[in-house]
Amino acid sequence: MRRLAAWLLTAGTLLVASGTAAGCSAAPGLAYAQGATRPSASVGRSAASATAKVPASARPKTEPARPGLTVSGAPSGVKAKAGILIDAATGQVLWARNADAVRPIASIAKVMSALVILQAGGLNRKIVVPAAVTGYVAKNQANAAGLIPGQVFTADQLLHVMMVVSAADAAYALASAYGPGLPGFIAKMNAEAARLGLAHTHFTSPDGLPYPTETSTYSTAAELVRLGEAAMGYPEFRSVVDLRAYNLPRGAGHDAISVSTDSYFLRTYPGAVGIKTGFTNAAGHTLLFEAVRGGRTLTGDVLGSSVNGFAAAALDSANVLNWGFSLKQPS
Repeated sequence: MRRLAAWLLTAGTLLVASGTAAGCSAAPGLAYAQGATRPSASVGRSAASATAKVPASARPKTEPARPGLTVSGAPSGVKAKAGILIDAATGQVLWARNADAVRPIASIAKVMSALVILQAGGLNRKIVVPAAVTGYVAKNQANAAGLIPGQVFTADQLLHVMMVVSAADAAYALASAYGPGLPGFIAKMNAEAARLGLAHTHFTSPDGLPYPTETSTYSTAAELVRLGEAAMGYPEFRSVVDLRAYNLPRGAGHDAISVSTDSYFLRTYPGAVGIKTGFTNAAGHTLLFEAVRGGRTLTGDVLGSSVNGFAAAALDSANVLNWGFSLKQPS
């Protein structure tokens, strides 16, 4: 995993010390950008090292430090209640607003579900859609891809459906298989949060649905960036969250599926490469994002964007990113 512990500590210190909505830090952090490729991550986890947070192959080689960006002012027009933006090459915090405040995160929870599945491996395993999925979707009025009980998909196919269209039925099927059962899978999600050092992150569902209460699944803006970074260490994850659409032809045991991304940000923002949207009444619109422009990669999130308008989080994120990409390196 990239060296985010020092960054998180610095970010927290920054927020406490400044008491403002903007700030910067030159702590070490994410180590890809300026044309550098992300390190590949082998599927599976070694338990040999107590300090390992993601597979050792996901850790970057040491790279020369580069000067931090010159931060001036703050992004305008951002209505989100919390958020953060970092320079991916250095981990420098460019902007933060209530980044340590605990908030519901809605479907961004699926990023942790995907991470747990990728660590377990076996993406070619066959999964039968459980009979209970229909009642699960109906009871929670969840967004779904229309999976039919008894049909058979690979874990990889369900992972694509879950992430591209934020399908709760795909998340339910995956969690049921990988738990096994929802309680077992949710326990794995929380165990991984603890391994990543996400002390203010907790999951009660594999999909971010608001149960047993609307605030039961929660995190902070700062910790979600760390979660996103761990997941983006896997090429399989990056290739999925960058998709605008996913078309699966009819195959043995299942009908054809054609879905489009639910992310207005991914469809409209130049250089967007992911990561995950979310919405509930309590969470508002949420977005964990990453974008690349001019050889620079910026990562961040916004939480609690307006509930009025499906594009609210995307617009907040665009304002944050446009400001971030306008920052200059010292001459």
